[in-house]
Amino acid sequence: MTLRDAVHTASNSVSKVSRALAALSADDTVPRSERVAAFRQLTARDVGATWLRRSRGLERDFDREGIYLKFEGDNPTGTQKDRIAFAHAEDALLRGVNTISFATCGNYGVAVALATRLAGLQCMIYVPAGYHTRRLAEMEALGATIYRPVGTYEEVVAYSTTEAAHHGWYSANPGTTNSALQLRAYSGIADELVAQLPAVPVTVAVPVSNGTLLAGIFQGFQRLHTAGRMEQLPRMVAASSTHKNPIVTSFLRGSRTCLDLDPAKITETDVNEPLINWHSFDGQEALDALYASGGGARHISDAKMRKMSTYLREKEALQVLPASTAGLIALLESEADEQGPHVAVLTAKR
Repeated sequence: MTLRDAVHTASNSVSKVSRALAALSADDTVPRSERVAAFRQLTARDVGATWLRRSRGLERDFDREGIYLKFEGDNPTGTQKDRIAFAHAEDALLRGVNTISFATCGNYGVAVALATRLAGLQCMIYVPAGYHTRRLAEMEALGATIYRPVGTYEEVVAYSTTEAAHHGWYSANPGTTNSALQLRAYSGIADELVAQLPAVPVTVAVPVSNGTLLAGIFQGFQRLHTAGRMEQLPRMVAASSTHKNPIVTSFLRGSRTCLDLDPAKITETDVNEPLINWHSFDGQEALDALYASGGGARHISDAKMRKMSTYLREKEALQVLPASTAGLIALLESEADEQGPHVAVLTAKR
């Protein structure tokens, strides 16, 4: 089976000013503190602060009110993964580790490859042998070394983590000790939404795979709530491929524990691949966020994701991966609430 996780319209570059900063952050003759400071500046200039807009077309066509789209494809490599990739590169610089390694099926690999190049670090990427992505060439063009071990994504994560420990590399894999950093990186989306919207969002719908994005956004809202900047937490909605994600499946079963699925029953397609897994590395955190926010979850079919991707291209002039539309579909299918704003996070360009 040929599987592709490909955001092939991303620029994989940063601004002219950030490229000048990268000349400093990537120079190993410069004191580490100065390299870190330069890298932080370029990250602040080019990563995050993605655009948000109201979609009156969706409101009219789906008989809803206050629908907003948060477009993470605005990041340098075309996905939200840049937020955690650049956070890991900064952390590696701080720790004085010169090589980053991790497993990926596509988009995360390009994000880390760009971040490490700008930071002057080496990048070792493990892509499961059964996955074929157009983005491999982009990773190599950015200077990454690619390995293709046999196994599922989850198995390759474990293998690459072991290899990192053996070689003394920095592991940028999901879960374990990296969860806190990745959740914190994604929590910035909550700050952006509160700043960009006319009011605190009522609903925030997110596509889920490992659950890190949804859990991170909710963590940001909790921080703002504790600080007194929000009176009420938004309702979080998770969406993923039908019966192929532990977070959505566990929630719909009424389980308070994120339960693994049977790997033998997981079937990948060129549409659902960015969403599916039998084990979600931050699934418990995401599931907790759904319950804490009084949220919901939905299974979304490939057909619906393809249809919504076409709709956004034709009606909104917006190019997105079909899998990126899962949260939006769940939002539009959920019980209508005239009081907004309601936000759908779109995670990737086409």
